[in-house]
Amino acid sequence: MMKINKIYLLISLVVLSAGCSDDFLDRQPLDTINTENYPANGEELVTLVNGAYQPMQRPKLYNLRMWTTDIIAGNSIVGAGGGTDGIETTNMANFVTSTDNAGALDLWRGPWPGILMSNIVLETAPTIENIEEEILNRSMGEAYFLRAHYYNILATFFGDVPLVTVPQSSDDDLLPSRDPVADVYAQIIEDLTQASSLLPTKSSYGNENLGRVPRGAAFALLAKVHLKLGNYQMALDAATEVENLGYQLNENYADNFSINNENSIESIFEVQYAANAGEDFWSDDNQSSWASPFMGPRGANFVAGGYGWNQPTEEFVSQYEEGDLRKDVTILYEGGPQFDGKEYDSDFSNTGYNVRKFLVPLSEVSTFDNSPLNFPVLRFADILLVKAEALNELGRTSEAEDYLNMVRNRAGLEDITSGLSESEFQEAVLNERRIELAFEGQRWLDLIRVEDGQYGLDFLQSIGKNNAAQKHLLFPIPQIELDRNPNLTQNPGY
Repeated sequence: MMKINKIYLLISLVVLSAGCSDDFLDRQPLDTINTENYPANGEELVTLVNGAYQPMQRPKLYNLRMWTTDIIAGNSIVGAGGGTDGIETTNMANFVTSTDNAGALDLWRGPWPGILMSNIVLETAPTIENIEEEILNRSMGEAYFLRAHYYNILATFFGDVPLVTVPQSSDDDLLPSRDPVADVYAQIIEDLTQASSLLPTKSSYGNENLGRVPRGAAFALLAKVHLKLGNYQMALDAATEVENLGYQLNENYADNFSINNENSIESIFEVQYAANAGEDFWSDDNQSSWASPFMGPRGANFVAGGYGWNQPTEEFVSQYEEGDLRKDVTILYEGGPQFDGKEYDSDFSNTGYNVRKFLVPLSEVSTFDNSPLNFPVLRFADILLVKAEALNELGRTSEAEDYLNMVRNRAGLEDITSGLSESEFQEAVLNERRIELAFEGQRWLDLIRVEDGQYGLDFLQSIGKNNAAQKHLLFPIPQIELDRNPNLTQNPGY
């Protein structure tokens, strides 16, 4: 399968907000390129496309920041080593986020290298002569999807952002202002529509390319974006397109989080990680997963590393229904099933719980810097719940029950009670999403989209997060970026 190895890029890049290291981030301008070494053939184009995937692997996105949003959403606490370890996430979760918060800075900077690389692919690919049509279409489809995905992250966390759709040169405006978020979402929808017409299906990928973006990912993200925007019929249509592509639920929920079952029948798109990546574990070049060593319980010797991050709360654990098979897969708790032949002790955690679903036991990976476990971005279960929610919003609640029940039944639960009102059914779907997608970086996204975020604020207040206010539905634009670009403006309230 495709595990993106280190890319020696064929172009020279200088990136500011999109920077790949602090050295680059200390330099102007926003994103400039040397266009003299554009790819000349299909092989070089594929290498360039591979570079557009890499920012997802980094700590600024899926190797740390995206999954820590479950902490902000109240599913868990940082835990970690105490003191200032994870203080930026603790502050975000306590809703005392300042404009110099390192977590907000990571989420702002994380997507820009991928946007830049995608823009270069989209500008360059049509100019290459004698390229196979299959490679050309696939490469452009990947770039359209990746650009949309990166922009969706920015729009979700920051609202209005600069909309840059061509590579920037020294002759361009390198200090762009923020564009309205409605324009950003319009571009996202356009890009995903283009991607859906160009990408191959997952089943058509050979093993060496399994892990690249398939057509189903474009429809899946399109469904989620339309749901967020309240375009319920379009969300339903896109979700149905995913369903028609033949995705299935894994029979066993745990198979979604196994190094032996990556890119499975349920997986629509996941960030690819690799063992023996040969890079500094703490750098952007690292391609091994942080999830297992970071989330493994401290002092337990369960996994290599074991830094104790992301400890589930008692309130979250209390939401499991009796007999829910996902509980034993998702969390470690005293009296629960052994992990790799070892008993869990509640003293391993500040809350009495640790995340289990992303842990790779020592018997399989013996060093902290070598986990190959992929991270799920889009799963079929997610899209079934999107379809259920869209159908309910369209007044077709009885039809929606079937899709919610598919997810519940896999978890060993009975069908949802029939005859619920639309509001009761929506609450049931949101609760199901919380449990099904726990610690996959989805809960915060649900909290802030429903009822324009009021659903999230009400929930956060109910669990004692009394600082949570309207302004916190978006993160602050980092002050360092405002200082460098006077055309940027701050989000209200910061």
